[in-house]
Amino acid sequence: MDQHVAPTKVESAEAGNAYETDVIIVGAGPVGLFAVFELGLLDLKTHIVDVLDRPGGQCAELYPEKPIYDIPALPVVTGQELTDRLLEQIAPFKPTFHMAQMAESLERLEDKRFRLKTELGTTITAPVLVIAAGGGSFVPRKPKIEGLEQFEGTSVHYAVRQMERFRGRDLVIAGGGDSALDWVLNLQPIAKSVTLIHRRDDFRAAPHSVAKMRALVAEQKVRLEIAELKSLIGADGQLSAVGCSTKERGAYEIPCNDLLAFYGLTMKLGPIAEFGLNLNENLIPVDTEKFETSEPGIFAIGDINTYPGKLKLILCGFHEGSLMAQAAFRIARPGERLVFLYTTSSTDLQKKLGVAD
Repeated sequence: MDQHVAPTKVESAEAGNAYETDVIIVGAGPVGLFAVFELGLLDLKTHIVDVLDRPGGQCAELYPEKPIYDIPALPVVTGQELTDRLLEQIAPFKPTFHMAQMAESLERLEDKRFRLKTELGTTITAPVLVIAAGGGSFVPRKPKIEGLEQFEGTSVHYAVRQMERFRGRDLVIAGGGDSALDWVLNLQPIAKSVTLIHRRDDFRAAPHSVAKMRALVAEQKVRLEIAELKSLIGADGQLSAVGCSTKERGAYEIPCNDLLAFYGLTMKLGPIAEFGLNLNENLIPVDTEKFETSEPGIFAIGDINTYPGKLKLILCGFHEGSLMAQAAFRIARPGERLVFLYTTSSTDLQKKLGVAD
């Protein structure tokens, strides 16, 4: 697969200023980024707001090197590669990013447009708002261990951003879900040692991942500890061991350089819950024609929305974004005629993309 992709670094607009645009997108994950492309084809300008400091959402923040297998035409792509390719795809439309800012409040103006304000004082006004915030703001669930904070970011980790960081090191991976098992399988070939610790001998991960893990344990390539994680041992932010306990063995230690804790995420809608939308168990109901919410002019696409038959897949979010863009055009350009064109045959669209001769 061609590895040439656009750089992931994007310029974030200066905080505290006032802006006007056609569409505000809350959320810079894959679905929000692809929405920029669909809107750009219709000459709609976009501003994107995200609480993270770089685009990519959960894909880039939590699983940058985890392979994804169900993106059409890409047999395998990592979360970071997918983000890079989407940024390359939307580059011709020059979206404006407002990173490391949480959308704080929203008001409807007399002219029916929306004014979004971020926690840093940035205001953005537009006739259309698109919420592509995934599960909302997310924070990792942390083990309840005294002194945890002094090791965080140095030798206690909640995500793998660079696999090479762990080459040749003694790792303890804690958890029983897909993330924990995936990283056991992916890091075992490069780590000096991998120990998986879980409080019970029952795992919530995909069965094939559990089977592969148990095979590695049988081959003595991975150590499995059914125990409670109790303490951290080390100094100056660097672990030397983790303390564990079982009824049979009592307290004991496992030497390690790093602890990777995968206990899942706590999802919060945050200020979006105060936008005046109908909510259903922290999800936003939408129609399946336009993916519009209960509030005209506000759309929700990706994992944040709900409707009969909803599947939480990236490719479904791409579909939702394409239909949303058609409806957004009619709101942002009420006096203009919408002509549906194909990128394969439209010279105008190809010029916008910079690929026309």
